[in-house]
Order: sequence, then C-alpha cells, then structure tokens
Amino acid sequence: MGTMTLTSPFRCFVARPDAAVRLYCFPHGGGAASAFHRLAHRLPEWIEVRAVQYPGRQDRYGDPMPASVEALAEEVVRGLGTPFDRPTAFLGHSMGAVVAFEAARRLRPRFPSPLTALFVSACKAPAERLPRGVRYDEDEVRAYLRELGGEGARALEADEELWQLAYPVISGDLRLVERYRYTAGAPLTCPLVAIGGEDDPSVPTGDLALWKDYTDGGAEIRTVEGGHFYFEEDLDPLVSILTGTLGQLAHAARRLGPSGMGGGSFFG
Repeated sequence: MGTMTLTSPFRCFVARPDAAVRLYCFPHGGGAASAFHRLAHRLPEWIEVRAVQYPGRQDRYGDPMPASVEALAEEVVRGLGTPFDRPTAFLGHSMGAVVAFEAARRLRPRFPSPLTALFVSACKAPAERLPRGVRYDEDEVRAYLRELGGEGARALEADEELWQLAYPVISGDLRLVERYRYTAGAPLTCPLVAIGGEDDPSVPTGDLALWKDYTDGGAEIRTVEGGHFYFEEDLDPLVSILTGTLGQLAHAARRLGPSGMGGGSFFG
C-alpha cells in the first residue's frame, strides 16, 4: 500500500504516479481517509486517489483539529504545496463537501492551473446549511447517526468501547460544521457535480440543484439509489460518475494544454 508521509494530510492507498488525473477525497464528519480505501482500489488506473486525513483520528490522533471549517480547508491547501502537475479534482462527502468547497475557493489566488472539477456528495449548498440547534451530547449524536445510517453507525451501535473512542471525534466534527457560515464570494470557475442518494434523510435531492449557483464552470446534478452513505451500499454509481466526468475533462485538458486544466463551462 502506498502512503504519503504522516506529516502530510493526504493518504494514498494505491500509488499511481503516472495517473492522468489526481482525485483528492474529503471524508464525512467523524470519518477518516480510510472511508475512500475501496474507492481508491475500484477506480481505473488513470485516476490516483489521495484521501484527506483530518487531524484527531487514526494516524493523526494526536494532532489538534482546527477551530473552523475554513481553517481546516486552509490546512489542506497548504498541504498541497506546489501547483498541480496534472488535472486534479476534489470529491467531498457530507461535511467533506463543505471542506472541499472551501479548499477549492482558496486555490485560485495560489494555483495558476485551477481545479479540474469539484464533486460534492450528500451535502446541502453552503448558504442553505442552517444550524440544527442541538448540543450534540451522546444521545443526540447516537440518534443522528441512526438517522443517517451507514456501516460506521452500525459498527458504533454494536461496540460500546468503539463508541466511547469515536464520540469525541464525531461530536467535534458536527460542532465544527454547526459553526460554519458561508461567506459570499466569487463563484468557482471549475465544473461542479452534486451527487445525492434518493433516500438521504438529511439532503433532499431537490436541494442539490442549489449548488449550481456556486460555480461559473457549469454544474450537473446526479441522484443515485440509496441513502446518505449510498456508495457503501453500491459503489458502482459513484465510480461511473467519477470516471465518466473525469475522463471527459482530462481529455479536454490534454487537448487545451495547461491553460485548459480548469475553468470554462463543461456542462453548459
């Protein structure tokens, strides 16, 4: 298994140095880079996945979590270091979609070649995220996780010791997102794809269309069968969306050269 250094916020489960496209993946609240382990192995060899490892979990257990979504996004962008050397996209799921969006906003002043695409999954548009008005004590977090479902929630329900270890991380992430308030600014220039499960109780599929207002690069709305963690139930639809979109964008980038790695309307 290929990895980045532990000081890096990125984990690479399948190293593909010659991949045509690099995809950075941002996990859900309470989640870790390992949430994208299966995806990294399932995507074709021309896509390399680098999963973001948030502080305070797994091999970054001792690292403090930033105090805001914006600060977390800034940490990720600093970790990217040099400008992109190939078409590069972000995928964020749930809380990760907000972090990925804020990271994408911070790229333009520093990276001459902008992001090739932003995929936001199971997440309301930034300005539509309203405070839940809850304390996120143990009972509230348990109830919220049961509502969302997913493999992680079932594992925590079955193992009290695991729950006690995970609860501080999960509640901390939920409070981080609760404090987030979108600050209006220039729209992104890259294509955006908003993905949601048809049975997601937290993100009605109709809300996904509001993401169109956050980019001038064109947006596409994709719904798939399943709930909040639809890709745990069936990974194929997400793989199909990613490979289809990134394949077209990478082809366009190669045709246009470095100036075509991002920007412009792809979906119309």
